[in-house]
Amino acid sequence: MTDPDRQKKDPAQASEPVVSKPYVMPDEPEQGSVEMLTREVAESRDKMLRTLAEMENLRKRTSREVADARTYGITGFARDVLEIADNLQRALDAVPAEARAAADPGLKALIEGVELTERSLLNALEKHGVRKLDPVGERFDPNFHQAMFEVPDASVPAGTVVQVVQAGYMISERVLRPALVAVSKGGAKAAPLAANGNEPNSAA
Repeated sequence: MTDPDRQKKDPAQASEPVVSKPYVMPDEPEQGSVEMLTREVAESRDKMLRTLAEMENLRKRTSREVADARTYGITGFARDVLEIADNLQRALDAVPAEARAAADPGLKALIEGVELTERSLLNALEKHGVRKLDPVGERFDPNFHQAMFEVPDASVPAGTVVQVVQAGYMISERVLRPALVAVSKGGAKAAPLAANGNEPNSAA
């Protein structure tokens, strides 16, 4: 029997569509294949590693912010307290050394009380990371000092701090307030500061 005759006798069979396998692009592995599963595993692993890296960066950044807040959170309060320390120092400087030596017991007790109060205040500040700068005799450093005037003094190298007009303070590694200083001129030129702010090594 020829094919046309078979199609006439079995019309259902003749009209049934032929389902072909879907075409897959050469660079796209077949769904469910080992290659596809391997690619999905690699992509999932890459996403997981990126997420872990972002979480670690967030943890480090948060830790730094918490540490900075703990260290420098009292900056505003410390600046206000410095005015009290300045007033105590002015009160002590207002009494000449000769007057202290000749002072009666009552005045001596008052002076000692002011000195004790100043030391207690400075100790309390140091417990919270705030320390006083005493740069007399040091090389002038614009990172920590502010020059107010120059003093002719050939006995020390030029650029040396010879007087502190107002004390400076540090809070941890930051300058809370630069020291107001008088700087010498007229002597031998002081050695330049190294890049890290320290005196250079004199050894050759």
